[in-house]
Amino acid sequence: MQMNKIMRPIPAILAFLALAALTPLALPEADTTFRGEIADTQCALNVHSLSRSHQEMIAMEPSVKTNGECARFCVKNRGGRFVLQYKNKVYRLDKPDQAEPFAGQQVKVVGTLDSKTNTITVRSIAADTPPPTHQK
Repeated sequence: MQMNKIMRPIPAILAFLALAALTPLALPEADTTFRGEIADTQCALNVHSLSRSHQEMIAMEPSVKTNGECARFCVKNRGGRFVLQYKNKVYRLDKPDQAEPFAGQQVKVVGTLDSKTNTITVRSIAADTPPPTHQK
């Protein structure tokens, strides 16, 4: 009788161990470096732009003269958020306020991408300097 009491939970324990072995471990993703311009959702997602650029807003708003001024204007006055834009690809940033000092600039963003939401968990943002050109 004692043996039956001991043997009863063994199938449940084995099932639990099998399930645990088949479940993939959630390993942290490696950081990736993303490059592009710190833009705003209004321009980058064509909310008031036909070309995914700041040109329409710069032409419409006399106080806006640069890409950075446009991005800041759209975030402050048009309900936009700072994003990383590379050509036609737009990445949301988990901490868009960290991008504000770099508005309109080419940057390197280091972080991990959540491909479901297209959001980068930002580890760092820095100005991206173009590679040096070699002169002969």
